[in-house]
Amino acid sequence: MTGLERLQASDPLGALLEIGAGISRFPPNSRYLGIATATIELPDGRSVAYLRRRFVPTPEGLAVVQERIVAQGERLDGISAEVFGDPELFWRLADGNRAMRPEELTTSPGRRLRVTQPEGVQGASGG
Repeated sequence: MTGLERLQASDPLGALLEIGAGISRFPPNSRYLGIATATIELPDGRSVAYLRRRFVPTPEGLAVVQERIVAQGERLDGISAEVFGDPELFWRLADGNRAMRPEELTTSPGRRLRVTQPEGVQGASGG
């Protein structure tokens, strides 16, 4: 049995990451798109693939596209669907508003949210 076959048997997810040759295979709307994978050799000889760390950008370095006021009862996925056209892009609101707990962005009606471009994308600035 090859090392990859052993890895597939013991850690199917790790095997999939290993096959990716160091490039993570995440969908285009994922905050992890483009984050590389790495492997570590354990003392027992097994190789384990893992995702390298994603560093959260500073909001001040992100281009502001607009501001959005939170209404009573709104959820972050709903706001993301409205402003980005995709509820799974909630992480962009978290990044743009320095939120360690994204769900807290909608707990106070009237809160002003910065809607920003992802890191590395230029756009309108202000806010």
